[in-house]
Amino acid sequence: MASEDIIGGADAAGDDKAPTLNVLGQYLKDFSFENPNAPHSLAPRESTPELSIDVNVDARKLGGEDFEVSLSMEAAAKDGDNVLFNVEISYAGVFKVSNVPAEHVQAFVMIECPRLLFPFARQIMADSTRDGGFPPLMIDPIDFAALFQQNMMQKAANQP
Repeated sequence: MASEDIIGGADAAGDDKAPTLNVLGQYLKDFSFENPNAPHSLAPRESTPELSIDVNVDARKLGGEDFEVSLSMEAAAKDGDNVLFNVEISYAGVFKVSNVPAEHVQAFVMIECPRLLFPFARQIMADSTRDGGFPPLMIDPIDFAALFQQNMMQKAANQP
């Protein structure tokens, strides 16, 4: 019965101090797909193309408890010196973060928000590569906690 008393972060005693994350909106901010050598890039090939993928997360405070978080992904496929395709996406969302201690807000925003955006950005990237004449690019899940920790270590190393 106790599990029924906890709904939406508030318990029966009225404690509504549990951390909450609300998605206020999400949208495609920027998108580009290039297939510069078509139709030659679509020909069967003997070797597997070289694929590079870059992921970046950016966040900015909009005011109060609201943040805009942008997940940027870029993927390029090359066969030797020939570019097969290049796709870039910036997918963003506006999030309301409540009841998170100030010292944890940055990590919370940079890990949890892109985790929620990723499936949508991944699908757009897969659809665009498929619509461009290639097999759909299905990016493996990303560990945003590890990405955040890596970025924090790089920033710390760059400071005197």
